[in-house]
Formats: sequence, structure tokens, C-alpha cells
Amino acid sequence: MKLSIILVLLVTVEQILSSPARRVEPVAIETYLNKARAVLDRVPLIDGHNDFAMSLRDYARNQVGDLDINDLTALEPWASSPSSHTDINRLRQGKIGAQFWSAYVGCTTQYKDAVSKTWEQIDVIHRMVEANPTTFEFVTSAQGIEDAFAQGKIGSLIGVEGGHSIDSSLAVLRMMYDMGVRYMTMTHSCATPWADNSQVDNPGGVAVHDGLTPFGKTVVAEMNRLGMLLDLSHVSRKTMRDALETSTAPVIFSHSSAYALCNNTRNVPDDILQLVALNGGIVMVNFFPSFVTCSSTATVQDVANHMDHIRNVAGVDHIGIGADYNGITEVPVGLKDVSEYPNLFAELIARGWAETDLEKIAGLNLLRVLRGAESVRDQMAVTGVKPFDEWIPQADLPAESLPCSTGQTKNEQSSPQ
Repeated sequence: MKLSIILVLLVTVEQILSSPARRVEPVAIETYLNKARAVLDRVPLIDGHNDFAMSLRDYARNQVGDLDINDLTALEPWASSPSSHTDINRLRQGKIGAQFWSAYVGCTTQYKDAVSKTWEQIDVIHRMVEANPTTFEFVTSAQGIEDAFAQGKIGSLIGVEGGHSIDSSLAVLRMMYDMGVRYMTMTHSCATPWADNSQVDNPGGVAVHDGLTPFGKTVVAEMNRLGMLLDLSHVSRKTMRDALETSTAPVIFSHSSAYALCNNTRNVPDDILQLVALNGGIVMVNFFPSFVTCSSTATVQDVANHMDHIRNVAGVDHIGIGADYNGITEVPVGLKDVSEYPNLFAELIARGWAETDLEKIAGLNLLRVLRGAESVRDQMAVTGVKPFDEWIPQADLPAESLPCSTGQTKNEQSSPQ
């Protein structure tokens, strides 16, 4: 009962802080912005999720060799798109220090060409980085992020968005790690043959697996062995719990917000926030109004409310930023594109957040989590843990996958004629 009262009071305080009646003088705003920019000059601002690679596919057919991405504000179809928020000029204005670029392909590819299309997206991220060497540096480690930042470059990492992209194959998972992938979102808007997604928690939703299957837990173990971050955005609550119980490395939510402030199943409930704190993981707050206010509109203050709430429940060490730019069609007022990250930090300063805490949410928390995953990887190697080489049981594969599968051994394939 006391806990419920405390949570109600915390939510009330958050609402007061975001009230339109709270006015900040222009001189104070500029002071806060200057302090925010100074923070982002000291530590890399690391965003957990940007769908620019999907825009490259949709608008440029992945033809990046001659594409000038310095300024896309006047180039069609980018200029007219409500989900075009990213180019080099705006990244620099927003003081981005490192970015996880999402390699995403839709759930319609599952059991078809998910692997090849995901590899195409991994490839286009590499080629985008290579085509802009004065701006981007491809990195695969926490130290790489810091080194790129010290050189004035934007450290560029890859996150695969959706477990369907590995086609239930640990071998494909390993190959993607070798391609530079440093996190995988366990599901997207569809269940995989080994994990439930967030839609099963909607009213009327029915779990397919009740969380992670035994093979799904093996996927977690292999990601730990590789040093690849588990991303729990898009998964069901039971999958969250199973992954947190199974993983020996810190986990991330690459682009999710707080369920207590917006009851979208893509967000993180308080009980899971507490488990994330115990795990040492991080929730990287999403800017999409549908996940911030459960409506089509939001403000920078609304986004800051989610950070306040996560700090109150899990602690400041477990907050990051995963804006979801280029994947969202509505943006909060004050956070229209990647150029406006300093506005969020200025808002937090106005609320009394310490600059040392802003450094944590900007990037130090993510660096700690990534180093934690690297440490688990190194320890597993020292203790002699070998690659997990199980195949998913054929019985786990749904009927819809069978026409696209030739089986795993010769005996499971059609006899030669």
C-alpha cells in the first residue's frame, strides 16, 4: 500500500514538472542549453536506435556511393517525409557522439528472405560509414566509441532489429557478430519460433511460447558468449523476465519508455525496471509520442518525465537515449530531429539534474553496459565456453515456415530423384 502511494506521488511530481504553467525565462533557457552542450562536448552522446538505414533502402534503394547525406532537408523525397530526421549537418548540431544504426527488415520477411535482406542493411551501414570517413568511424566496442569521439567522429555501430533476422540459426547470429552487429532486438512486431513479442500483452493477445523457449535461452547464452547486447525492446513481459533471468550480461532496451506513464506494451513496466537495475542494464528512452504520451503529440517535457520516472524506480545508472529517429512519423515539440538533443538535456538541467547524471544518460551508462557485456564474453572465453552449436528443434518451427525449409540434415530433406 505504501509503495502504491509513493508511486502515485512520484507520478504527480512528474506531471507538475511537465505542466505548461511551468515557464522558463529565455535567458535561463540559453544558460541551460550552454550547459547541456558543454556536457555533450565532454562525453559522447550515444543514441541506441536510428532507422536511417531503412530510409536509405526506401528512398535511395541502398545506393549510397554518390549520395550526399550532409544536408537532406531540401532533397526529395527526404525533404517531404515526416520520418526523415537525420543527416550529417543535423547530427553535428545535435552533438551525437555515437549511434547504433538499425539494420531492420519487416516481419513479412520471416521464413523467406530475412537473412539476405538484413545483410543488405548491414552492408549499407558499412558503406555509408565508408563513404563519409571524416564524419563516421565504424566501431565495435566501448573503447572504439571513446576513441572515435576523441577524434571528433561519430562512432557507428549496428543493431539488428528483430530476432527473425537470424532465421533461428546460431550460425547466422555468429556471422552477424563478425559483420559488426553489437546488439539484436530479440523480436520485432512478430514472434519468432523461440520468443514472444510485445503484442501478446495487448488485450486479447495470446502468448505463443510463454516467453522464451529453451532454444531462445540458448540464443541468449550465445549472445552472452559473443559479447552481443540483448535488446528487449519489442518483446513480451514474460520474454523480458526470461531474458533477464537467463542473461549473465547487462541487457538494453534500445528504444522504449516507461509503461507507468504510457501503457503501451512497447514500454517497460516498473517491476521490469527494477529487474533491469539488478541486472545492471539500461532503458534507452524513446521519443515516439505513441510511447511517450500514448497519443500523436508530445513535448520535450513529456520525454523528460519518462527519464524522471525511470530514475525514481531504477536509478540514474539505468537510463539512456534511444530516440527512434527516422522510424517515427511524429516527433515531440522541442525534439523535431537529431539536431535538438541538447534541448532534452537543457530541460533536465532546468529540473535540477546534476551534470554528472547527464553525463551518465548521455553515454557513460551505455559504455558501462557494453563493457559489462564484453567482460562476460571475455570471462566465458577464459573458462573455456565453446560456441553453442544446437539447431532449433524442427518441432519448434511453425507450419508456415515449413514450405521454406529444406530441413537441417540430408535425412530431413527430400530424397534425390
